[in-house]
Amino acid sequence: MKIGVVADDITGANDIGSMFANGGYRVHVYTGDHFDPSTLDRDQPGVCIIDTNSRLDASDVAYRKVWEATKQLQAAHCPRFFNKTCSVFRGNIGVEFDAMLDALHENFAIVALGFPKNGRLTLDGVHFVHGLRLEHSPFRSDPIHPMTQSNLVDILQGQTQRRVGLVGQQALAQGADALRERIGQVSRECNYIILDVPNQAALQTIAQAVADTRVLCGSSALAEELPDVWGRSDAADEHDALPALDGKGVLAVAGSLTPQTAVQIDDLRANGTPLVEVDTRRLIDETEQQREIERAVERLVQPIMQGGHALVYAANDPQVVTATRAAGVQRGRNSTDVARLVTESLAEITAQTIDWTGARRLVVAGGETSSAVCRRLGVSGMRVWKEIQPGLPSCVTLTDPSLLLVLKSGSFGTADFLRQAIDHLVAQH
Repeated sequence: MKIGVVADDITGANDIGSMFANGGYRVHVYTGDHFDPSTLDRDQPGVCIIDTNSRLDASDVAYRKVWEATKQLQAAHCPRFFNKTCSVFRGNIGVEFDAMLDALHENFAIVALGFPKNGRLTLDGVHFVHGLRLEHSPFRSDPIHPMTQSNLVDILQGQTQRRVGLVGQQALAQGADALRERIGQVSRECNYIILDVPNQAALQTIAQAVADTRVLCGSSALAEELPDVWGRSDAADEHDALPALDGKGVLAVAGSLTPQTAVQIDDLRANGTPLVEVDTRRLIDETEQQREIERAVERLVQPIMQGGHALVYAANDPQVVTATRAAGVQRGRNSTDVARLVTESLAEITAQTIDWTGARRLVVAGGETSSAVCRRLGVSGMRVWKEIQPGLPSCVTLTDPSLLLVLKSGSFGTADFLRQAIDHLVAQH
């Protein structure tokens, strides 16, 4: 095995998995509560990823999950480790990084957050999203983790007692050897070193400089360059049986409220795909929730049984979102509780629709929605199959019967990604 990865959500796990799969490795993703290190002798993946689903957890819960997942990977004899986090630092970043180091009795890690192919650049320690400073990007309005700072050193230092340093573009420009030397100098005083990522070429230099570092942290982008340094494999060419279409269509599910997902939903609408909007205000009351779920399932079953495709999505109108949160507050629910209620309702709609139709191919947009759907469907592990766009692969579940899934981070993908994902799932044989 080349590396063990801990990811804080399922779409992030698949994101980094696609990077290693492109490098020729057989990649398996497991949920944290369903991973058994002894199975690796049988499955023999080159990369093992554990999804802790900890982004929305309290910090002490997130710490425990990452510590335990790291110990499991250590028991599976992983030689290197990667803590995969959100590419804009949402979540329990500091405690999760600390948990991995504590579990390994290590005291140093490299952090590379930039993801140029998805518009994330780090320049002099400041993070940009599609040309905007992080604090001015749409992530400033994230309902759970509003990002109001852009300096990654400051963000991480505010979440850990370990010392955080920066190695910037000047060292990068001098090549891998100079970068490795500079990292060695800064590591004498700092436990975490954040690296600038101004472009894809910088990631190639970073991969050469840090290939022997035991613990890496950050976005998935660095994983695209590591196989060229470590050596590629042909294990990914081994073929797995795919679930049959059997004349059924593809079900798409969207719980993300990001602008990117909203545009992708509009693209499907313009393409004539049947859309079912879930009125999230009706999910707060248990009786109304069941009626809303039943209504959505009834509208999804017919097009999918006839071989067409359909999308169910959480209402994303700002007024409806605000009203949903207000209704939740009236019943003693905070924003996180309401978000989970919505994703669990979408997961229930998904499960019932699959039960009715027998459909085995599915697209889900949104990290928390993807996690909820996988839990509801009993998906405990999957093999990363083929990349559709950067960081967005299809996956074959390790369940019986299997599913062919695309689990998409809400902020990733082009405007037509959902349509591309559906076409991809139909084309796989």
